[in-house]
Amino acid sequence: TSQLLSHTWICSYQIAEVEDDIPLGERKTVTDFCYLLDKSKQLFNGLRDLPQYGHKQWQSYFGRTFDVYTKLWKFQQQHRQVLDSRYGLKRWQIGEVASKIGQLYYHYYLRTSETSYLNEAFSFYSAIRQRSYYFQVNKEDRPELVVKKLRYYARYIVVCLLLNKMDLVKVLVKELSEEIEDYTQRFNTEDQLEWNLVLQEVAAFVEADPVMVVNDNNVVVVHSNRLQEGCVPPLEQGMVVGQLVLADALIIGNSNNQVKFSELTIDMFRMLQALEREPVNLATQTSKAGPLEPNEKPAKRENPHKYLLYKPTFSQLFTFLSASFKELPANSVLLVYLSATGVFPAGRSDYEGPYDFGGVLTNTNRDVVNGETAQKKSQAQKEMHCLHPGDLFPFTRKPLFVIVDSTNSTAFKNFNNLFGQPLVCLMSPTSYPKSVQDQTQRGSLFTLFLYCPLLAFFSVCGLSSVRRGLWERAQELLRKVYRDIGQMITRSRTMDQAFLQFYGDEFLRLILIRFVFCSAALRMHKLFRETRSFPESYPELPKQDTVESSVLQKHILELAAMLDVQNLFWDDSLEGY
Repeated sequence: TSQLLSHTWICSYQIAEVEDDIPLGERKTVTDFCYLLDKSKQLFNGLRDLPQYGHKQWQSYFGRTFDVYTKLWKFQQQHRQVLDSRYGLKRWQIGEVASKIGQLYYHYYLRTSETSYLNEAFSFYSAIRQRSYYFQVNKEDRPELVVKKLRYYARYIVVCLLLNKMDLVKVLVKELSEEIEDYTQRFNTEDQLEWNLVLQEVAAFVEADPVMVVNDNNVVVVHSNRLQEGCVPPLEQGMVVGQLVLADALIIGNSNNQVKFSELTIDMFRMLQALEREPVNLATQTSKAGPLEPNEKPAKRENPHKYLLYKPTFSQLFTFLSASFKELPANSVLLVYLSATGVFPAGRSDYEGPYDFGGVLTNTNRDVVNGETAQKKSQAQKEMHCLHPGDLFPFTRKPLFVIVDSTNSTAFKNFNNLFGQPLVCLMSPTSYPKSVQDQTQRGSLFTLFLYCPLLAFFSVCGLSSVRRGLWERAQELLRKVYRDIGQMITRSRTMDQAFLQFYGDEFLRLILIRFVFCSAALRMHKLFRETRSFPESYPELPKQDTVESSVLQKHILELAAMLDVQNLFWDDSLEGY
């Protein structure tokens, strides 16, 4: 507080030096503005020091920060004339405040997983561009101001990507490219390569989807793959399923050479959307102007809380796991999604336990050779930067749902359910046919199936674009397939109870159904010959009732016929498979 008061006193002193005849009221306006501005900066900078994990510690701090920024934003609107003439308020300074509010909403979304706050961030970022707040920056000879503008663009692009506003992303990338060119020509900067890398990353990210949906005018149609009303088969009367709710998810990305932007690999990006509901616009639900406080959340919009961990070390990963486990409410599920390079065991040992099959890589500075870690240590030692199945055993004391997308995913078949709690692990294929492998930089096929099965199905059929009408007919058929798979899972007499325990949660229900569809589709595809090219699960699914069901096979052939690609799939009625 003393620091703030001294700032405010200096501010008043500067005004007094320039003009002694400033009316007292106007002088107070400027002093109050300076106080709010300094207070807001102080609180904003303090956000960096808050712990990244846990739910409780940061909420009151965010509340205070929102409060000060709300006051600051309203204050500059109400007293703009005085601040223009007496303080010399510039438009880029207003833009800076709006940008910080946008960042606040974005970080609040990251902390809460409430998608509506993305819309709030978008509305502030959008206003900055529409009102040209940063327009004058290029005329001032201050490179640090231009960097603020470039960073604003990068943040705006991230929010647009998360809201699937791909057309706007392309426009913003073009504008950012021009701004970077202007910046590097005017100032002899050393960060030109960094900014060009940002452009390359976002361009690769936008083009990562393997299939384009186009309308009659050949314009690309963007679909959201978040959870929407009506896209999950409802629970039928009499279905006996668990009452568990997905409360927390750790989404971990440590795949080498995968498309990424702003600490989000394409696999992480897809999985986080698969665990969210479609956003609603908060502004339309309240009559209040200006920023919304975080407690004005609409009713029943619950998303599982997520931690996004890009290339975490083992200790970071373990810390976040422990925090999630500790705060997991009763009757709740912790989901761990691992998209990571495989680590293989150096040699066979006499006793094979949960630390003898390798696992997946956590972050390390050691060299990676051909996408896999070089095993230089003696065979007696374990890879210390590897997350082994055994590392997750302590967390099986509570309901745990694991998804492993890796070249060594099957190491996680060696789970033991030591505590009798619901436990499921879904594992990706460990290798793909050569023609499919080429796509891995643009994201894993397995994760693509869990995110948008139709996109993945079209991709393995070699289709790169599809008409909107055909896409919608295929979606309609898929809804019917989902219903049938749901019935297979709940009506099977040999189904492990763990699957039924998780089936009551909408997000997990959809993931289980998509997993079964993926497994069945790849088993029938002629290119997928080897067992290691099929997904697996712990516990195992009863194959005859699910992934090898004749009903499901008939549906897949129906979908293939709709796309005119029947020749790619084995048809049991025509040829033995």
